[in-house]
Amino acid sequence: MMKYLDLKSINQHHDAELRAAIGEVLDSGWYLKGEATRRFEQHYAQFIGTRHCVACGNGLDALTLILRAYIQMGVMQPGDEVIVPANTYIASILAITECGLKPVLVEPRLDTAQIDDCRIEEAITPRTRALMLVHLYGICAYTERIADICQRHHLKLIEDNAQAHGCKMTQQALPSGAEGVAFTGSLGDAAGHSFYPGKNLGALGDAGAVTTNDDELADMVRAFGNYGSHQKYVHDYPGRNSRMDELQAALLDVKLQYLLEDNARRKEVADIYTRQIQNPLIRLLAPTADSVWHIFPVFCMRRNELRQYLFENGVETKIHYPIPPHHQRCYSQWNHLVLPVTERIHAEELSIPCHQAMTNEDVTLVVELLNRFQ
Repeated sequence: MMKYLDLKSINQHHDAELRAAIGEVLDSGWYLKGEATRRFEQHYAQFIGTRHCVACGNGLDALTLILRAYIQMGVMQPGDEVIVPANTYIASILAITECGLKPVLVEPRLDTAQIDDCRIEEAITPRTRALMLVHLYGICAYTERIADICQRHHLKLIEDNAQAHGCKMTQQALPSGAEGVAFTGSLGDAAGHSFYPGKNLGALGDAGAVTTNDDELADMVRAFGNYGSHQKYVHDYPGRNSRMDELQAALLDVKLQYLLEDNARRKEVADIYTRQIQNPLIRLLAPTADSVWHIFPVFCMRRNELRQYLFENGVETKIHYPIPPHHQRCYSQWNHLVLPVTERIHAEELSIPCHQAMTNEDVTLVVELLNRFQ
């Protein structure tokens, strides 16, 4: 059986370095808030292109800490609204509601599955304070129109970069006014990152981070994730425990060195899929150079049949995600909403294997199976 994502094979590529990193942490005798975490924070901030990287426990915490900090800073207050794509993974929305803020769901575009920037402005009200931009599947969701809307309406642009580590946006007019290339995670006011093991940059457990150029925000995020404390036993805010441990930081620092190389292989696999999958029953997203393909989705009205067919022929797949957020029981107040684009995406999406450990023979098999489906 071809696994959807073979984490064992992926990590074996760096086996000696990962084991050495673990050994260094064990030998150090220091397992939290130590040199390995400081080193990874410095390296990841340099990689992303921001002044600050604050490590934390996971991606959900990263988004939650950003919003908690903005509330503490007086930028927003409970009851304010945050625009978010309706088809995102539920963690984006959980962070918003956990802070007493109101998510405003905006439909995506069918051809990209990213938030539709033509629908954002109509969702803005006097209580709107931020747009949470989700780079879903590893595709850059940022557009100049989104930047312009946030600037004109004085909205914070918060990136959910959980699925897009190392995703480059090449554009002439970047948010900073610079020319050239920028990474997702540096395009807005702040970004939350997840290093869940299955991500393009994955730890061997839960881990996350916040990146930003805002000194005050970074300082407050760090305090909130450390029990609301800058100094041991002195607590300025009602914080929480959300810290990356030294082992995860050391492992991530090793894997960061290979992220662009690994992403390049994912892009090679995705390029073959894009060129060679030709079946009228299967729809692909519009081709884009700005994707690192954390997930390669195909869309089929007979999704469950397609999934069973691939399984019977030795290929494991996943569904991202079977139930849209507005149909979840935990948000029963939204269950009456009709969001046709989101609902179609969630009903048709099937994720096929796409990662750096795949061989060309693996890729060819997946293509041939998809093209034979009828």
